[in-house]
Amino acid sequence: SESDGRADCSEDDRRRTPHFCHARPAGWSNQFRIGRSGGFVVRAFAWFAAGVWAVSSGTLRADEATDQAYAAAVARALELGSNVIDTAINYRIQRSERSIGAALAALAAQSRIRREEVVVCTKAGFLTPDGTMPANARHYFEETFFQPGIIGPQDIAAGCHCLAPRYLADQLERSRRNLGLECIDVFYLHNPETQLSAVPRAEFLRRVRLAFEWLETAVAEKKIQWYGTATWSGYRQPSGARDYLSLMELAGQQRQPAMAATTPVAEPALAGRI
Repeated sequence: SESDGRADCSEDDRRRTPHFCHARPAGWSNQFRIGRSGGFVVRAFAWFAAGVWAVSSGTLRADEATDQAYAAAVARALELGSNVIDTAINYRIQRSERSIGAALAALAAQSRIRREEVVVCTKAGFLTPDGTMPANARHYFEETFFQPGIIGPQDIAAGCHCLAPRYLADQLERSRRNLGLECIDVFYLHNPETQLSAVPRAEFLRRVRLAFEWLETAVAEKKIQWYGTATWSGYRQPSGARDYLSLMELAGQQRQPAMAATTPVAEPALAGRI
């Protein structure tokens, strides 16, 4: 009935994921289609996402017990019918991706999930240590990124953010290893509006354009399927704000339409590559 929040559950959904069908508030839409062959229904689990935000302070810990609990929670959500995983390389300094990778690997090894049944999204852009906080962050980033020539100080904005193609390439390879995936479904530039606190808009758009050009090569190499932006506030700011983002302006930096965009208050809008 409409009152129990199950109006858009199919009979098959109810058999396979009864907890999911009972748990959704009435009137919440949690399914939309993206452009995979034959269509792909995304169960966004809005109620689950809200719960994650409510306990997010607990997910910031970087220890083995949290890793195991995190992996167990992801596995259980997938078992209950969720088929979208959204993470970022900087979440828990790469440990979140690794916990998700462990959950996916365990379920796949038990033949309880197939890769094509799950949309995996991650993000890059923030400077991120590797699993533990270094005693000297400056030395870590100098040794890891500056000395090998991946980026230089001029590529960093606001002391924490980088959209340089070589940096994004490094982060994508780390994310693929962390998640145990050959191909990541959606790869987002993480809060790109962070750059606007440090560089003029024209320079920001140049950096986005170069990032998108590199992302097209990652699509061609089948390392990702879609790319785009995940912002905290950029798309919700008034047009006169320094950190305002225009979806049309950013989409105009693309050579081909393959971009996804999401904010905390809207479902992702995916313009698909099939």
